[in-house]
Amino acid sequence: VTGVLDDCLCDIESIDDFNTFKIFPKIQKLQERDYFRYYKVNLKRPCPFWADDGHCSIKDCHVEPCPESKIPVGIKAGSSNKYSKTANNSKELEDCEQANKLGAVNSTLSNQSKEAFIDWARYDDSQDHFCELDDERSPDAQYVDLLLNPERYTGYKGPSAWRVWNSIYEENCFKPRSVYRPLNPLAPSRGGDDGESFYTWLEGLCLEKRVFYKLISGLHASINLHLCANYLLEETWGKPRWGPNVKEFTRRFDPAETKGEGPRRLKNLYFLYLIELRALSKVAPYFERAVVDLYTGNGHEDAESKALLLDIFRDTKSFHMHFDEKSMFAGDKKGAKSLKEEFRLHFKNISRIMDCVGCDKCRLWGKLQTQGLGTALKILFSEKEIQSLPENSPSKGFQLTRQEIVALVNAFGRLSTSIKELQNFKILLQQTR
Repeated sequence: VTGVLDDCLCDIESIDDFNTFKIFPKIQKLQERDYFRYYKVNLKRPCPFWADDGHCSIKDCHVEPCPESKIPVGIKAGSSNKYSKTANNSKELEDCEQANKLGAVNSTLSNQSKEAFIDWARYDDSQDHFCELDDERSPDAQYVDLLLNPERYTGYKGPSAWRVWNSIYEENCFKPRSVYRPLNPLAPSRGGDDGESFYTWLEGLCLEKRVFYKLISGLHASINLHLCANYLLEETWGKPRWGPNVKEFTRRFDPAETKGEGPRRLKNLYFLYLIELRALSKVAPYFERAVVDLYTGNGHEDAESKALLLDIFRDTKSFHMHFDEKSMFAGDKKGAKSLKEEFRLHFKNISRIMDCVGCDKCRLWGKLQTQGLGTALKILFSEKEIQSLPENSPSKGFQLTRQEIVALVNAFGRLSTSIKELQNFKILLQQTR
């Protein structure tokens, strides 16, 4: 994948260099800070669109629910006798533990962390959102340590996973009934259609609707890249080995294997990267104010986190080939307003579809990356409000909750990682030829 991207004046090589040498090392460091590593999420919300087929998809995801009666008291209490003889006798339990290692969400937190979260919550406020927000007061919402739950291949695939993506593409990408080819690039095309009629149709759309499709396609490509790069390669003596799977990468992105779709998907990943990069540069004034702390209660760490974040903002501003969102929603005021609202509602719907993902770990990262993109869109459409923020008092107009800030940084961190992994796959492919 090389050359200039559609709908922006930017070339892929410039993004690669900028990401590798400036952004990637810093955003990795930032994601390890306490403020950014804990994300509150409700993984128990029911799917609002179809009867939940969680059991099939959970099986694919290797997260087998353990029967309560089979779990030794020591494990439930979290005490040290977990490895006693009786605990290891049950074959069922071993299968369960194996499953949990692969796909389960590790939600262990120290009491100290829990106290800090109560403090953080006091700093949060809320307003108009592009995402369906989890009710953070719900008893089902829990803090998850993202560093203990890396996004990787869990085995979640098949009809259940396919239905989620199909629903996102088919129902939310402004598709007219006259275009028969499913928008989902994983879906089989009909008869002799080589897919080009679909792209002819896409080019005929207004910029906003074209952008919407590219954002979703870019997010899909990014998630697929993470799964290919962090794949379960083998499990010897109970020690799983994770790493890049070139065969899986080829299956999902090679032009010959994807009827020419693969490079287009990857270009959409770069497009999404530019959109979120633009949002970071636009939101900088919000964080540059002294009144905004990345508050965890540890003054020294908070100051370091903020300094690192502002350093990343300086880098984003130094990149001159941004996507120009001013061309979006720039028509007559009434039409632009209704299109923007339609955009917001489509996106909100996608964030609700994430509650239909059957694998907890996939659901966690799907929700986080969707909320991160939703936050980026909210920023891009709030430029005037951000520019008129008061310097020394909390803003009444534009406000970001801690959830949105954590999602924004981690979602962009995932895109930065995707582009870095793509470089790695290019090298691996050259070596295998």
